[in-house]
Amino acid sequence: MTSRHISPAPTRRTVVKAAAVTAVTAPALVGAASPAFADSEAPAFLHGVASGDPLPDGVLLWTRVTPTSDAAPGSGRGPDVTVGWEVAEDRAFARTVARGTATATAASDHTVKVDVRGLRPATAHWFRFTAGDTVSPVGRTRTTPATDATTPGVRFGVVSCANWESGYFSAYRHLAARADLDAILHLGDYIYEYATGGYPEEQYVVRRHEPKNEIVSLADYRTRHATYKTDADLQALHAAHPVIAIWDDHEFANDAWSGGAENHTPGAEGEWAARVAAAKQAYFEWMPVRASTEGTVYRRLRFGKLADLHLLDLRSFRSQQAGVGKGGAIDDPERTLAGRAQLDWLKSGLAGSDATWKLVGTSVMISPVAFGALPTHLLGPLAELMGLPKEGLAINVDQWDGYTDDRKELLAHLTQRSIRNTVFLTGDIHMAWANDVPVKAATYPLSQSAATEFVVTSVTSDNLDDLLHVAPGTVSVVAAGAIKAANRHVKWVDMDHHGYGVLDVTAEQSQMDYYTVSDKTKADATTAWSRSYRTLNGTQRVERVYQPVR
Repeated sequence: MTSRHISPAPTRRTVVKAAAVTAVTAPALVGAASPAFADSEAPAFLHGVASGDPLPDGVLLWTRVTPTSDAAPGSGRGPDVTVGWEVAEDRAFARTVARGTATATAASDHTVKVDVRGLRPATAHWFRFTAGDTVSPVGRTRTTPATDATTPGVRFGVVSCANWESGYFSAYRHLAARADLDAILHLGDYIYEYATGGYPEEQYVVRRHEPKNEIVSLADYRTRHATYKTDADLQALHAAHPVIAIWDDHEFANDAWSGGAENHTPGAEGEWAARVAAAKQAYFEWMPVRASTEGTVYRRLRFGKLADLHLLDLRSFRSQQAGVGKGGAIDDPERTLAGRAQLDWLKSGLAGSDATWKLVGTSVMISPVAFGALPTHLLGPLAELMGLPKEGLAINVDQWDGYTDDRKELLAHLTQRSIRNTVFLTGDIHMAWANDVPVKAATYPLSQSAATEFVVTSVTSDNLDDLLHVAPGTVSVVAAGAIKAANRHVKWVDMDHHGYGVLDVTAEQSQMDYYTVSDKTKADATTAWSRSYRTLNGTQRVERVYQPVR
């Protein structure tokens, strides 16, 4: 890659972030789809553009160029292509601040990642790529505030669990249309690994993914990532905002752990290590995640003095789930979810942070939840949804509940070091929750709350009403009531809807606004605000708010 930074002409910065994005909407950013090949030698940008992992002075840019018509993702075919890139502080590219070239090769599936530096902090930028005479769609991104800057606020779109076959990505379209977001936080399950008709069942498939088989090889994972990035709503999201992503299990296989997965058969599907290597290679090729994190996704980003964002990898180092094979007991101190090095890194980062808020992106829920109070006819469907052991242990052993020693150590660290304002941001379980995180759940609310947690529902993946094929707000009312009665730190749970969250962080509070889409099976689904919860500075407790942040 070659690059040249261009100093911008002096400009007067706008105070209101939304004004910097005036008239920027998803259609304007993405425009028409990249043209089909006029001939076999015409390059094309068929998978959109993206940015990610923003810094005060830089951001990672991404695209995939298809050099010839036979150079399909995963094919290993196609010539090397020189790709130009350009970054500007205006959409017309009159104030270009950086440009350069990179080479797209078959070895990287013709994906291009450019780590641009030398940009101004807290500033909107526009970017595009070229290959020959072909120009990519234009994307917009934003750098973070300077490390020591006092910033009035930061706002994230928060999503997880987007299964192609379960529905359309309308949630992404609605987030792309918002001009008030600093970044999108994707908490995992960006893709799903199943064969077509494997999840959901054949009769409930909304649209079929590629390849049709369960993905196992490098070519498979590349093709599946490419399929997702043909979605217009996903392309719009990436073109509108920088994305900060971590993985969960379905980027590999269901209920993955360091030595295997529930959805992996050694021998018939090869060795687990080879499958993981293929999945990770494709992930880092196809996702705007900085190459310095290769091999893992735990890392830290900072948003001035307001917030440090700690991002976790809870699949690469974990012990096998309890009650499965030789998984052992949930409270065995020899078992780990995060791994020793990562847990120490997290504890050190939380203790050393001088930011007002310590945000932690975790792919699985940290709040303890017992399901034993549920009626039998509801425990079965929830067991299927949340991965509860079939033997009847009424906790989710794939979450922090299954690795209690790691959680005990982390919460003790927060309390003993008087670390305030830790907020866990979570996906995975296809439901929305607002929780306090108690040190001792059995004696809550008398016991201390060490942190708070906001869990976002799925973009499309099945939740309770989908599994039972009943109307929302029917069976779930009983289940939610029983969960809240048995778990007093759980302030709210929505088991039925799909959508996204918007997290607004200021010096005074962190507030999660929950939004739902009208129908995941409709490409033109609408969106509506559902509920809001916040945690005030210094309280370590969540409380309901009766309107979203404006």
